[in-house]
Amino acid sequence: MTGPAGATGPEGLLQVDKPSGPTSHDVVGRVRAILHTRRVGHAGTLDPMASGLLVVAVGRATKLLGHLALTDKTYTATIRLGQRTDTDDAQGQTLANSDASGIAEEELRDAMAGLTGDLMQVPSSVSAVKVDGRRAYARVRAGEQVELAARPVTVSRFEMLAPPRPHGAVLDVDVVVACGTGTYVRALARDLGAALGVGGHLTALRRTSVGPFDVADAIDVYPDGVPERGGPRPEISTALGSAVLAAVRGVDVMARTVFEVRELDGDQALDLSHGRPVEPAGMPGVHAAFAPDGGLVALLTERDGAARPALVWRPAG
Repeated sequence: MTGPAGATGPEGLLQVDKPSGPTSHDVVGRVRAILHTRRVGHAGTLDPMASGLLVVAVGRATKLLGHLALTDKTYTATIRLGQRTDTDDAQGQTLANSDASGIAEEELRDAMAGLTGDLMQVPSSVSAVKVDGRRAYARVRAGEQVELAARPVTVSRFEMLAPPRPHGAVLDVDVVVACGTGTYVRALARDLGAALGVGGHLTALRRTSVGPFDVADAIDVYPDGVPERGGPRPEISTALGSAVLAAVRGVDVMARTVFEVRELDGDQALDLSHGRPVEPAGMPGVHAAFAPDGGLVALLTERDGAARPALVWRPAG
């Protein structure tokens, strides 16, 4: 698929089901290799340990990434109670062990309810939050002590998916989390363990939705398994290339999924294609404006009594 006026190569949004192991940047590199294009980016980083939905932009669609309001996210996760680690997940060093086997389901539900709603959350010390210009995880890996300030987050759902599973002194709990941007599920695991007095950390994490996108519609770009880091790159089959190319959804279609939509008349479409403002329509936030032929012309914001292009997608000429 191609874009407007001379654009070549694949162009649009791709939903990828990332396996556990690769970084989000690794996935971008994989898509670049499969589609033979350098212009690839992603929205909403997933930790290497995590699996699930990663929204990837290809071609000129990378220009849309800064305008996507993908604030609502859903995860499934497994929390291990009775063990605290220095990274709040299973990849860290164990700091303390406690007996969590006696925790009742009702006690667990009450503690989870206390971590639902508008919260002040301290991010994990190995998060990507910047401290004096450097990522917190980089400072921790360099041996520094990092203390991060609490930040407001919203957790709209934090519930058990099944009865807890005891393993000796520890208790594994499968949960679903629906939350807003900036929420760390690792920190929820840590705080749940702290609330119960036994410590806790995350052992598995899978992102199932981001905004209007669902992992059920995502494609696996590692169907033959994740190659060993530093090892030879496996050949990419023609079948995989064709499947990934077919999974790239065109910008006209995806913009209607992600943004509120404004339909333009011919004169308005022409003005916006030249970067000129048009009359407002009373629409909040960034919204997508479409020409009479159904093609995306621009992303608009309304200010100072006019609808102005935040991004001209289909410029005149």
